[in-house]
Amino acid sequence: MDRFQIIRPYLEDEITLSRLSKTTRFSLSTLKRWVTLYKNDGLSGLTRKARSDKDTRRHITPEMEQLVEAIVLKKPSLTLAAVHRKISDIARRMGIREPTYRVVWLIAQRIDPGLIKLAHEGSKAYDQKFELIIRREASASNEIWQADHTLLDILLIDEKGNARKPWLTTIIDDYSRAICGYYLSFDHPTAMNTALALRQAIWRKKDPSWYICGIPGILYSDNGSDFTSKHISQVAADLKIQLINSIPGKPQGRGRIERFFLTVNQLFLMNLPGYAPSGTINVKAELILSKFTHLLEQFVVHEYHQRSHSGIGKSPMERWIGKGFLPQMPQSLELLDLLLLTVVRPRKVRRDGIHFQNYIYMEPTLAAYVGETVNIRYDPRDLGEIRIYHQGLFLCRAICQELADQTISLKDIIGARQKRKRELRKRIEERKSLADVLFASLEPISDEGSKSVTNAVVDKPKKNKLKRYDHD
Repeated sequence: MDRFQIIRPYLEDEITLSRLSKTTRFSLSTLKRWVTLYKNDGLSGLTRKARSDKDTRRHITPEMEQLVEAIVLKKPSLTLAAVHRKISDIARRMGIREPTYRVVWLIAQRIDPGLIKLAHEGSKAYDQKFELIIRREASASNEIWQADHTLLDILLIDEKGNARKPWLTTIIDDYSRAICGYYLSFDHPTAMNTALALRQAIWRKKDPSWYICGIPGILYSDNGSDFTSKHISQVAADLKIQLINSIPGKPQGRGRIERFFLTVNQLFLMNLPGYAPSGTINVKAELILSKFTHLLEQFVVHEYHQRSHSGIGKSPMERWIGKGFLPQMPQSLELLDLLLLTVVRPRKVRRDGIHFQNYIYMEPTLAAYVGETVNIRYDPRDLGEIRIYHQGLFLCRAICQELADQTISLKDIIGARQKRKRELRKRIEERKSLADVLFASLEPISDEGSKSVTNAVVDKPKKNKLKRYDHD
């Protein structure tokens, strides 16, 4: 374009080439050559031609250049000064001209950065920086959910009074970046942690301002054993969720949830007592898990969901709602619990209820099942109630009056007891009537038999009503 602008007045018949040569620093022959090139090849004809010996080293042989590349790619990596010393020593031994430092530097600069990364740091480092990846993009809310775990950089007080870091299992909506559900535990992530987080994500929340719910179309996670377990696969099949796992060792496709973990660390954990990033010492734990769980929910619902997200240009909650839609929901919470809550314990129904975790759970329905063995399912985060299943079918929810706000009155229990007694008495009368009919059908119908029975009754001595002795 610079050359075209110079010869443009001549092409537009505004000036001759001789006068143009006098007003510019270019000779008449050069201007004529440019005009000819432009007329023959257009604008591309004015492109500066590359030298035929470009990228060639006139003072170093191709073999020596390959040797420089080999030394640069050698593991462990060497500084360019060390590479130059080695190649100079080899050149002296071979009796050829030593390359200058600048030549070695130019050869090193020309090596593919991906080749250097692969040679020095290995395949995993190369894949994370240079390999092509596929980022799944959702086009609507609840289309794709991502799930992952992370060990939080904060010390909390566990049930034994020890300071430990908790694991956070999170499920995030890919389209809106809204948090659908989470689960906190001191234990290493398991399929149960994932199931509990998924249960909270799918069902309606207790906080009315956190109204993200529904069944996702795709659950995208890594290849951990907790995400590839048979239990999670069965849950996904029952709820018609497509379960997709990322390629092992390639977490780049799960950037949404990794970004949330970074946000939690920078905007939430740093402001709490017990914050302990890697390498810190002498940090005192002050918070218990239940208190921290409450604080995390407040941060997610009232801060993170309301802040404008740089990636979407609006807040996660606003993006999730969009123009409004009706999320797909399970038929009932009991059905969802049957799929997700695999924390199952067999228990025997006692006269005062079901004993579990040093608590007693009572429900009037249990009056009909005293002495029988049932299976209970429960949410470890909420022991206020348990779900009771009998022979694989949902029976009822039982409440612990010490832990739950809901209480069961004595009148309800007495009524259940009386109802149970009436059912049992009715069953006894039915059985007695049936027994009388059976015995009557088995009695002999012959005259001789009836006479013998009559005689036996007649011949029986009568008891004297008059007391003749003290012991009578």
